Amino acid sequence: MTNGLRAARSAREWSQERLVREIERHARQHMLDVASTASLRVYVSEWENGRRQISARYAKILRALLGVTDDELSGKAETLAPSTAADGYDELMGRIDAARSISLTMVNTFMDQTELLRTMDRQMGAASLVDQMTAHLATLEDALTFAVLPETRRPVAQALAGAATLAAWQALDVGSVERAWRHYELGKRAAQEAEEPMYLAHATAEQAYVLCDAGRAPMAVQLIRDAQRLGGKAISPRLTAWLHAAEAEICARAGMPEDCRRALERATQCLPPGEEARDPDMLSIFLNEGHLTRWRGNALALIGDDEAVGDLYTALDTADPTFIRASSGLRCDLAQAHMARGEYDQAQEHLRQARLIASRTGSVRQRRRIEQLTQRL
Repeated sequence: MTNGLRAARSAREWSQERLVREIERHARQHMLDVASTASLRVYVSEWENGRRQISARYAKILRALLGVTDDELSGKAETLAPSTAADGYDELMGRIDAARSISLTMVNTFMDQTELLRTMDRQMGAASLVDQMTAHLATLEDALTFAVLPETRRPVAQALAGAATLAAWQALDVGSVERAWRHYELGKRAAQEAEEPMYLAHATAEQAYVLCDAGRAPMAVQLIRDAQRLGGKAISPRLTAWLHAAEAEICARAGMPEDCRRALERATQCLPPGEEARDPDMLSIFLNEGHLTRWRGNALALIGDDEAVGDLYTALDTADPTFIRASSGLRCDLAQAHMARGEYDQAQEHLRQARLIASRTGSVRQRRRIEQLTQRL
């Protein structure tokens, strides 16, 4: 079995010494007892080389620091314990009976929990939420697995679709690419069962970013356009605008500037007027004129358009201060826009700010982009 600790540490570009310091810092913040610095150095080396098993106490700390699951940390495949019942039927029927009691109030509670995790992710980053997100998804998957009748399954499936898509974006942010892909597939299946084309379109569109980050931008363009087809006429104007804005960004990354501009025009045409950002039909969508201005600046910066700088500074002045992680991306956009104009001092300052925010939120995805831009200075 391959130990995953080294891979998770390397994704953050941390040395073993840095990991030891982070463990000690986490322990001080949460008033936890850990071994001495010298012992922790030995533990980290032995954990990574498979000579020492990571205890439950340290696994909890490492999951919070690195944004990984137990399986990713240890490299061990999840095993299922055999049923203690003679034939398993009593346990199965008990689970099915429990699922029948799930009410609309309980489904709303599931969705409220997803909303809380979304807010925490937006303000703190995803790395520290892996335990909560994993438990939340497991609860929803269990509820859906043992729900029998459609009137119970559909609301639970809708709640699972939203949670799985959020979990996928969080996994992508912390560098767990395969976990992100699997969560998107789970979200798509749940959306199909719930007969919710908006959720299906959203999960499919976000999944295109995995392909884009992997260097398959042309394939990502095809996937995001397929997301628009899947949504059809059933999706809201705000989500329609969101899909076109995402298409513009991905077309820009694919080296398709005219397609990028056309998608931006469609996004502007579809976006409902006013300051309201949340889509009442799909709470995971945040998009108003201010957000779209930032997105437009991002796409234009990617294709080297000189107009990007003005849009991005407008977005910086009006940015929602609670969108902490997004501000790192905005700083990267500004750095890229200044670099296109040969303004390297300004670009370097924005990258410095972006690096500080990415370190604060534990975003591997943003740090990777920062390093790519830094190499071009």
